[in-house]
Amino acid sequence: MNNLKTILITDGGGRGAALVDKYGQSEQVGKILVVPGNDLMQINTTKSVVTYPDLKTTSVKEILEIAQLEKVDLVDVSQDNAVEVGLVNELNKIEIQTVGPTREAGQIEWDKAWAREFMKKYQIPSPEYSVYHSEEEALKDIRDPNRKWFVKASGLAEGKGALPAESSEELIAAIKEMAKFGPAGETILIEEWKTGEEFSAFALCDGENFVYVGSAQDHKRVNDGDTGPNTGGMGCVSNPRIVDQNIKKQVGEIFAKVIEGMKKEGRPYKGVLYLGGMVVKGEVFIIEFNARWGDPEAQVIIPSIKNDLYEINNAIILGKLNDLNLEIDNKIRVVVAAVAKGYPVDYSAVKGKRIFGIEEVVKTGVKVYGAGIKKAGNDWVINGGRILYVIGEGNNVIEAREKAYQAMKLISIEGDNLHYRTDIGWRDLERIK
Repeated sequence: MNNLKTILITDGGGRGAALVDKYGQSEQVGKILVVPGNDLMQINTTKSVVTYPDLKTTSVKEILEIAQLEKVDLVDVSQDNAVEVGLVNELNKIEIQTVGPTREAGQIEWDKAWAREFMKKYQIPSPEYSVYHSEEEALKDIRDPNRKWFVKASGLAEGKGALPAESSEELIAAIKEMAKFGPAGETILIEEWKTGEEFSAFALCDGENFVYVGSAQDHKRVNDGDTGPNTGGMGCVSNPRIVDQNIKKQVGEIFAKVIEGMKKEGRPYKGVLYLGGMVVKGEVFIIEFNARWGDPEAQVIIPSIKNDLYEINNAIILGKLNDLNLEIDNKIRVVVAAVAKGYPVDYSAVKGKRIFGIEEVVKTGVKVYGAGIKKAGNDWVINGGRILYVIGEGNNVIEAREKAYQAMKLISIEGDNLHYRTDIGWRDLERIK
């Protein structure tokens, strides 16, 4: 096809790799640029993939220059820090087609205190909360010692800014720990600890309308049985059984309230909206909203979309989502993260070590999405904590898990430094026993 499009994606990990894979399937797309990207992104497409490893997703000036120099047709702003710095706003100023929320609309993610006030105003079900603008202010208002709380940094903290507190001592320690998040932890939220089952749901939004895409269940803790420290995500399963028709109905009502509320606030929401929910006795409560695809949720949701992603994003930009007939396949997907031993605390000893088995996995037909990995000569080497993801798909969770874990058995890191969870999707497994 003549006049093939050039796409620019802002992301460096598995979510970006899923987007590269999906754009690579479009007959309208010829070239894909990724800031910063990773070396393994090329593996799923024959299209030209160019990465910019020395840039960050917040390198606004350089991204604008690349977009103009390369005559980019569409920029997909898919990473939270890029939304916060207003990359979409700046691209809009120079009239480059961009999908993703403006800085103002993205405040629903990068400012948790603002988001809670927004939810309260528009009657979106949320836990009880209080907002404090300093450590001293929070420490003066120590809560009921017989209740459990979450202490959260209001700003972006790479998914690590929520600390549990089951006693007054833990509450004080968590408040003091907010300082380690720098500016993100200067405003502190203390929220009631809801007990239930978590899930995430995703919608495409064009400022006026939304289309529900699907749901996933992330596994945040580093070890089996949901133990150990929180991570950026160790894997997830798509369309988990907890999201039944009743939950979907509630989720749809919440998405509608957000779209209407954001419009009333003068900051219409365009792009992907991520709803982080918890089911408590059949009712959905909002843990958080994110202003982009989740990671690792993107790795199981994006492959389920049958439509051309370039055409989907044009419909979002032009406000024509209602004209789009979104087609989703019925497969269940399980993604498992391969991480460096020591992640998320200290994995420095693993950086630079070689990783083996990637080509063998690709030969089996299982997708591999790269993250903290780079090419050194003929070798793949470790370049981060979350290294890569394998995605198994099937007609049910058993089949999908089997494919993912058979693939993971082919992967190894020299010095026996590979770690992954062996129980991704365990809740759904129990539900079908």
